[in-house]
Amino acid sequence: MKNNITSELSQAIKSGDKNRTHTLRLILAAIKDKEIASRSSGENSEISDESVIQLLKKMVKQRNDSIEMFSKANRSELVEKEKSEINIIHEFLPKQLGDEETKIACIEAISATGSNSLREIGKVIKYLKENNSSNLDISLASKILREKLQK
Repeated sequence: MKNNITSELSQAIKSGDKNRTHTLRLILAAIKDKEIASRSSGENSEISDESVIQLLKKMVKQRNDSIEMFSKANRSELVEKEKSEINIIHEFLPKQLGDEETKIACIEAISATGSNSLREIGKVIKYLKENNSSNLDISLASKILREKLQK
């Protein structure tokens, strides 16, 4: 996955797409930081694709938080910049489950864990992360689980 991002960066540089170049450099810098951190803890310095996916999801979440703050401050130019970065980051993430598919996954997780109250939401989310982590929007799943487990 890192190699794919690196080749996309070189194409963006060649085509002169400054916004894409900037965003891809941010992604590669975050990956390098993660590799350095894992190296200092004695792990393998090359991070897995799954770790890259988690890192990209974190970057999207950070940008969504920024969009919220910029919207409150009426900074539409910064909102557009963040949305553009999110679109570029999403190119490297696996296709996310839709609302209906997420509902189905939540219902299956509730029955698989035997949960029946809101106090057990952590157990269900853990199950979902173990089984669908790369293509599941956890915040959406959490909302659905709260609805289902409150009943």
